Amino acid sequence: MSELLDIAFISGLIGATMRMATPIIFATLGEILAERSGVLNLGIEGIMLMGAMTGFLVTFNSGSIWAGVLAAAMVGMLLGLLMAFLAVNLGLSQHVAGLGITLFATGLAMFVYRLHFGSPTVPPTIDPFKQISLPLLAKIPIIGPGLLPSIH
Repeated sequence: MSELLDIAFISGLIGATMRMATPIIFATLGEILAERSGVLNLGIEGIMLMGAMTGFLVTFNSGSIWAGVLAAAMVGMLLGLLMAFLAVNLGLSQHVAGLGITLFATGLAMFVYRLHFGSPTVPPTIDPFKQISLPLLAKIPIIGPGLLPSIH
């Protein structure tokens, strides 16, 4: 019995790790490409937060999750252009510009959230993407149920 609980725990842990780590992995891959070009962007965390906030607001107001994804990407591009402007055109330190963007975007995201929703006791929600069915991957022992928990 404890062996089944261990397998269920490990499967759940793998699934949760993949869900939580995926956005950070994508940001890290983008930063690796940026650093290969000689740019150190310490503003990634703020850019991700502002993009997520914008995507959520657009999806919440429009009902279209793809419009939210597009809006989040546009905000990410605009803040990336701000980083480029500060570091390249104005010649600011990449460290200072990146940290400034992180602080600015983090504060702006919180301000916009409070402006739009106030301080609700129940946070607002949106309908997520629909889960796709991959039956062959779901049959992999331990890893399959962790990655695709609703398919057994």
